[in-house]
Amino acid sequence: MVPDSIHQLINEKGIEFFLCSFVEISGAPKAKLVPATHVEDMAKDGAGFAGFAAGDINQMPHDPDIMSVPDFSSTTVLPWRKNVAWVAGNMHVLGEAWDSCPRTILRRQLEKVREQGYHFNVGIEPEFMLLKNNGNGYVPYDSLDNMGKPCYDLRTLHRNLDMMIKLIKFMQEMGWEPYANDHEDANCQFEINWTYSDALTTADRHTFFRWMVKTVAEEAGLMATFMPKPFANLTGNGAHYHMSLWDANNETNLFMDESAPNGLSETGRWFMGGVLKHAKALAAITNPIVNSYKRLVVASPRSGATWAPVYITYGASNRTQMIRIPGPGRFEVRSTDGAANSYLSFTAMLAAGMDGIANQIDPGKRNDENLYEIPYATLKKRKIEHLPQNLNEALDHLERDPVIMNALGEPFARYYIDVKRDEWLRYHRSVSQWELENYLGVF
Repeated sequence: MVPDSIHQLINEKGIEFFLCSFVEISGAPKAKLVPATHVEDMAKDGAGFAGFAAGDINQMPHDPDIMSVPDFSSTTVLPWRKNVAWVAGNMHVLGEAWDSCPRTILRRQLEKVREQGYHFNVGIEPEFMLLKNNGNGYVPYDSLDNMGKPCYDLRTLHRNLDMMIKLIKFMQEMGWEPYANDHEDANCQFEINWTYSDALTTADRHTFFRWMVKTVAEEAGLMATFMPKPFANLTGNGAHYHMSLWDANNETNLFMDESAPNGLSETGRWFMGGVLKHAKALAAITNPIVNSYKRLVVASPRSGATWAPVYITYGASNRTQMIRIPGPGRFEVRSTDGAANSYLSFTAMLAAGMDGIANQIDPGKRNDENLYEIPYATLKKRKIEHLPQNLNEALDHLERDPVIMNALGEPFARYYIDVKRDEWLRYHRSVSQWELENYLGVF
């Protein structure tokens, strides 16, 4: 049934079309354009898709259609095309919820946690680069943006004000409350931050945001990418998660304790302990592609290289740690990257944190050091562990972690691992330019 608010939107705002959308495991949005004259049909049955053709959603060519049933609470009018509205959908097959639908997986985890009296809020900091094709491939588009340390540079930000202001105004129009935008550490790299929400809303918005940024960039003749590590010599694209757990009515922040060290309550510490305990398995979801591990390197950082922490530790406002506590009542996971599917990542993070609460997992002592300056042998001697260094290793950890596997749903988790193992093998069996340059004339 179509809510009255949607009929009102159609009548008062002149909405003529809906983009009935869903995501497959990569997080890439898929959609059908449905005329508003058929919104009742869309609400009742959903929009139909040949699942195998739509990407990795655990279907074969002989399987029944996937139906994307819209969740009208996610309806978003396109600020650049005001007669069209986007709406996130949940996949169904033969009238039943599809267990391989990332959005459904997150909804189930949130419902489970809500029954225990909790509400999960998340904010996200997505980084992206603007590129152009110079005839030989894609490169940072602005030739004047060539500083060794361009982060926060006013001149380069000013040259991009038109695009950034356009994006910020779009976000204001949609009610997201954006509060900051800056030039990041790589050339032609930017970040826009908006106010946190419940995990499902933030995942919907992040999905829409990536599509919106790409659309606005294309209109300017550019390509926007959230790829974790597009260039070996430049900082990669992260997507830091700021998390807090509230009571079921979303009125009291259960992580908040201003009298405690770092302003983090015992519940918050346990949740953080769970995230740290499951960090290696989480990487398979939050750093989900081969390229993710070109960003997560065990090495010293420098501007133009990496700011991605790989050591499984936490600190206060310390950016060399996997987890940073920037202020009371929340913490930030900094290892996550721009390729992550937010629905799956939030599911896995929440499951890890709830395991921490259930088992009162102590995250240990806060680390205040610059871990990038400590020799690896010393870190190893001190038993400071690091995240996996390739996708295949991360998948091994995921496969051995029943908490994360169960949260995703065992059948879907097995399918996810199979898809990603295949991705790893295809990469591993390819012959790179580096190999040709280093081996061809030697052997």
